[in-house]
Amino acid sequence: MQHPTVVVAGGGTAGHIEPAMAVAEALRDRGCEVFALGTERGLETSIVPERGFKLELIDPVPVPRKLNMDLLRLPWRVVKAVRQARKAMKNADVVVGFGGYVSAPAYIAARTLEMPMLVHEANARAGMANKLGVRLGGLGLNAAPKSGMEGEVVGIPIRSMDDPDALTRAGELWGLDTDRPVVLVTGGSQGAASINRAVAEGIDRVLDAGIQVLHSYGKKNEAPQAQSGYVPVPYIEDMPAAYAVASMVVCRAGAMTVAENTAAGVPAVYVPLPHGNGEQGLNALQVVEAGGAQLVDDADFDGTTFADYVTGILGDSTLRKSMAEKTAASVGANAAERIADLVLAITADESAATH
Repeated sequence: MQHPTVVVAGGGTAGHIEPAMAVAEALRDRGCEVFALGTERGLETSIVPERGFKLELIDPVPVPRKLNMDLLRLPWRVVKAVRQARKAMKNADVVVGFGGYVSAPAYIAARTLEMPMLVHEANARAGMANKLGVRLGGLGLNAAPKSGMEGEVVGIPIRSMDDPDALTRAGELWGLDTDRPVVLVTGGSQGAASINRAVAEGIDRVLDAGIQVLHSYGKKNEAPQAQSGYVPVPYIEDMPAAYAVASMVVCRAGAMTVAENTAAGVPAVYVPLPHGNGEQGLNALQVVEAGGAQLVDDADFDGTTFADYVTGILGDSTLRKSMAEKTAASVGANAAERIADLVLAITADESAATH
């Protein structure tokens, strides 16, 4: 099988979609035909086409946490989504799943089609859909050890950071002075209201210190008022440009965010999402313990804390340089290439077995 057709399944937030796109790009570079499986509820409807890939949509299948009518409708919804996934995947050779609402139907469809599958878990604690994929015979691949899902630890697939024009684009896109320090603030693909409030409270101190702020506040949140040196945007499409201009990052600690910050070698202050099972704090633990980042509880993060951390790190060139070096030193090999290797090896084995 010289040029296999690969389905990447992962939707909802950028944390699921970006690893899928990184693997898709690595496979496309090797001559594979790649398309994505998603739902109309997620960011994949904009991100996937923008990256040049075909997107097939199926119905989302969220699992209700309480006994209600949605839970009673769940079996029918699963059956319908699996049928849709089977139809979309019938001519593919392998599926690579990354979690989210779309993955469970994709794994079940792959099992019924006797299609090999790989299951990548980006978080420090594995989600239910990915655990199901491994139980159905998928090859487990973890970003971190002890996720609760069996499989090799490969890290997180990320897009290439090698972009010589990125800094120039940053200046043109956002009107930033590329010779002055910039703090990149982001609450992830959906934004973070608590981080936005802290920025609003502490922005004057940061600007008075001569530091510029590029702030991705989230499309669903109220737009802050721009001012000289402060650039609020609902969402950042060109992350390579943002990383090229950033002197440090203040952000949530989603697995993809931590991986990209680390690969970019940018010091970070992580404010983990206070909900869920604590996985965001675990995502950042390795780089924090290495000295490349600092961790702040969401409940403790206000305008004073924001300004203290930003001015403290960017006002101390020795500290900033040390954090950047320790961040860069903690980067492993790019998992996108490793997963692409595995996909090609598996499809080659499948082809040999049928001849």
